[in-house]
Amino acid sequence: MIDLFIQRYLDHIAVERGLSKSTVASYGRDLAQFAAFLDARGVSRPKDIDEPCLLTFLDTLNKKKFAATSIARKITAVRCFIKYLLLEREITKSPLTTFETGILPQRLPKSLDLEEVIRLLNAPNVHDNLGLRDKAMLETLYASGLRVSELILLKFEDVNLKTGFLRCLGKGNKERVAPLGEVAAEFIAAYIDRVRGTLTQGEISEYLFLTKNGQPMSRVMFWKIIKKYALIAGTTKPISPHTLRHAFATHLLERGADLRSLQEMLGHASIATTQVYTHVSREHLRQVYKESHPRA
Repeated sequence: MIDLFIQRYLDHIAVERGLSKSTVASYGRDLAQFAAFLDARGVSRPKDIDEPCLLTFLDTLNKKKFAATSIARKITAVRCFIKYLLLEREITKSPLTTFETGILPQRLPKSLDLEEVIRLLNAPNVHDNLGLRDKAMLETLYASGLRVSELILLKFEDVNLKTGFLRCLGKGNKERVAPLGEVAAEFIAAYIDRVRGTLTQGEISEYLFLTKNGQPMSRVMFWKIIKKYALIAGTTKPISPHTLRHAFATHLLERGADLRSLQEMLGHASIATTQVYTHVSREHLRQVYKESHPRA
């Protein structure tokens, strides 16, 4: 019975919310585990899912020693499913009281300090065609705080070098405008002038960043690119394309950006998602205080 409602929810987020196939599949796997848990407890109707049931599910995940990130993801899937049931009036009272107050410890995003970012951005050889392309991509990622999926889907017409803004398509196919910055605009212009035409090989492509074969850049290929330059830069922290998005957000907050503006630039649907970066900012302030105050 619960499986039926889960399938309806997965159809809802795929069709009405426009989430990607990989995201829907991830929710499906986590909710299948939740359904198996409910079945083992004899819970077959949505209205029988109560708070003790959810807390027992969380306890089960902890006892199985799932990583904190996996547990957080599974709980998020369950929360979203419960909210869907409320929206569809399959249940009339939310059992999410404890879940909504944050029973999991907050996991702060890993970020790079400014010196580490500069080393990473300076790692590509801009005298080489592919190196210049990579430099333009890295600068764009840090200047605009894009998700990697947004970066690789940028089209030639999405970037306005004169105004210093770009248009991107985010989660749920929501379009937003993001700042570009002078340095990123400079290297994108150089890439377009010197490199992009050689990659298209006479063919027409609507995408801005291309592989050496003239195809749109893929997530996997860019992941390999950023790993390569992290190694050249001597970065010891774990690096992924999302690391520069975290650095973008953290550095803006450290320098006085307000949370609402940051939410808009990152394309977060909820301010609660953006608020995780205030924890990072507070850690920065605590470190500054410790290093600077005579009585710290």
